[in-house]
Amino acid sequence: MHADDDQTPVVTLGTSLTDSQKQGTIKTLTAPLNGSNYQTITVTGEDLVKYLNPSGDNFTTSSGVWSSAMIQKTSSGSGINVKILDYNGKNNITAITANQYKNAALTAGITDANIYVTSAIPIDGSGALAGVYAAYAKNGNALNQSQVNAAQDEMNTLSGITKENKNKDGYTDAQLNNAVAGAKNDMAKIGNNISDSQIRDIVNNQIKINHLGDTINNNQKNQIVNILIEIRDSGALKNGHFKEQAAALSQRIQNSAKGIFDKLNTPENQNALQQLWNSIVNFFSHLFGGVIVIK
Repeated sequence: MHADDDQTPVVTLGTSLTDSQKQGTIKTLTAPLNGSNYQTITVTGEDLVKYLNPSGDNFTTSSGVWSSAMIQKTSSGSGINVKILDYNGKNNITAITANQYKNAALTAGITDANIYVTSAIPIDGSGALAGVYAAYAKNGNALNQSQVNAAQDEMNTLSGITKENKNKDGYTDAQLNNAVAGAKNDMAKIGNNISDSQIRDIVNNQIKINHLGDTINNNQKNQIVNILIEIRDSGALKNGHFKEQAAALSQRIQNSAKGIFDKLNTPENQNALQQLWNSIVNFFSHLFGGVIVIK
């Protein structure tokens, strides 16, 4: 959505909702608007087929849709924020976290937006972003399908890794998604010509920064690398706002899980990371026989 587009928030309603569930969903999603105007669109099985099947899903035009969303444009540079809202006091999104939605939205090409997600029944929530994609198209900003595919693959991958590491000491979904957002920011600094090996180096570094070295196994690391390669190949890095949005996203993730990151970012841990960085700089300095200035 651009500045000259209709800025009215868009509520996406799953086609399978009963009339009562529709009213409950609208009430839940529009509560943050405090009475401001909004528009609605219905998300159908056809939308799931259009947006999600190219990434490997097997929806049909008659597939049910319950998970719903609202997208609200925010000021330039504010980044992407996602909140999963309880429906009648219960979180019915069973498989996807707010941070996973945030990273997927960034990859798909969404910028500067508040996204609210809910469901009237327990559901994995994979269809909610299809509604957001459809809302974008409604306002004349059809997203790049290659980026949408990468976003869906990313969401499935990160959701799977979090499920595999559930209840493991030293692991949180926030750390994983912060590592991925940080990697996207690092990739954007290099640009679309970044190599596979550079992406792998960035992933290794982000895993260390986010203290995931003891929990992320090699198979999971390869999955993250492959997803980031797909993101590069989708053309996402060509977007001039991608780096800014990735940096803003990383900051939002850290702010929303401040207790976790405050524990990780102790002086002792920071000193250890600084020592690692110094050793890398010293290695290249001796290798090239000169002084390296890091900007």
